[in-house]
Amino acid sequence: MTTKDEIMAAMKEVVDPEIGMNVVDLGLVYSLDWDRDQDEVHIDLTLTTPGCPYGPELIREIKRELRGVGVHKVDVDLVWQPLWHPRMMTDYAKEELGYDDEFGFLYG
Repeated sequence: MTTKDEIMAAMKEVVDPEIGMNVVDLGLVYSLDWDRDQDEVHIDLTLTTPGCPYGPELIREIKRELRGVGVHKVDVDLVWQPLWHPRMMTDYAKEELGYDDEFGFLYG
């Protein structure tokens, strides 16, 4: 049986190709509801910008990765509230990408 840890690990395999960081550490996954009995996962996902051209591909990759851990019903809704901001990233992502909550991006 699939565990929530396996689902989250699979989600971390989905990388935003422009930023080079996974969608979980980027803070793009706003919610993940897993109905174990129905073998169904519902995800509220946002993008770094509403016009991000990779949105459809990220959704396809999420579904592919979750099928790989045995979840066959995956529903992904794109949401825009609240709008994504770099402060939503994990500490790991902030460190890797050079972001400081007070000063913004420190490089480039």
